[in-house]
Amino acid sequence: MMINWRKSSYSGGSTDEMCVELGEIAGGVGIRDSRDPDGGRLVVPGDQFGRLLHRIKAGALDRP
Repeated sequence: MMINWRKSSYSGGSTDEMCVELGEIAGGVGIRDSRDPDGGRLVVPGDQFGRLLHRIKAGALDRP
């Protein structure tokens, strides 16, 4: 299965930046390190990923 990985438009595109990439995977969202595309990846169910994004946008995970 071919995964179309996407990096944030906020990323500067430099190869030395620490970024994550997201890709749609059956039943969820894949998350990987852009500097290590062949390394491990995390798969999060779609509904849980949606809740995570909601919390991020709401500032619930910001550091004090």
